[in-house]
Amino acid sequence: MIVPGSASQALAAALAEETGRPLATPEFDRFADGELCAAVPDFSGDGAVVVAATDSTDAFVELLQLQDAVREAGADEVTTVLPYMGYARQDRAFEPGEPVSARAVARAVSTGTDRVVLVTPHEPDVAEFFDVPVDVLDASALLAEPLPAGLTDPLFLAPDASAERFATAVRDAYGGGETDFFEKERDYDTGEVTVTPSDAGVAGRDVVIVDDIVATGSTMSEAVAALHERDPAAVYAACVHGMLAGSARTRLAAAGVREVVATDTLERAESAVSVAPLVADAL
Repeated sequence: MIVPGSASQALAAALAEETGRPLATPEFDRFADGELCAAVPDFSGDGAVVVAATDSTDAFVELLQLQDAVREAGADEVTTVLPYMGYARQDRAFEPGEPVSARAVARAVSTGTDRVVLVTPHEPDVAEFFDVPVDVLDASALLAEPLPAGLTDPLFLAPDASAERFATAVRDAYGGGETDFFEKERDYDTGEVTVTPSDAGVAGRDVVIVDDIVATGSTMSEAVAALHERDPAAVYAACVHGMLAGSARTRLAAAGVREVVATDTLERAESAVSVAPLVADAL
């Protein structure tokens, strides 16, 4: 059965339809002391696919409970699909004494599953932290689908060099255009990020800024503001994981982004395309 976490219900339903597998209906509760309880009273079958984005600490605990619940209900084999893996960006200790949070999370998830499917993790190397087999999927090419047809001489821009692979994937799937990236420097003491525009000409062109995740939107907003000084035709934002925390969506609109598109790894209003077919192929 396909078993959804509370943050991945639409994706789990789409995956059940895509694969023809039955969809379980978990019950999510919270006790008076604040503790969570995720149960699967209607589970039947000998295998489970738990689909749960861990976009909060509660969602992470909920995932561990769902893994345990399906085992208790008789599942001999458990596959865990992490559409969005929380804590994945802390993939190394940046300062002495800091945890490698991605490793800690991966080890915990590994205790309750036989296999993991990751969708566009911030760093693919986090797969090595799991103690079970891992499939790493890249959903960035799917972002070409919801973009407007007939963009004018499109330029696909990444916010830094490490994200250029996402921009290239979207460009190739769209069917043409140019790619480039901004120079980004982060001060890890203050958290401040400085974005320097590339030398690519943008005047009169449609620009699509592509990244794996948009969280607060601050970095992308700076990039958009720098672009508008060069008179582009329009600026679009595309990301696999549209976290859009706090006022991120407003910040992007105020900076001059015409449209934001994302996948349903995180279920938001901007989730214009589903990763369900991609995950179905992996399953």
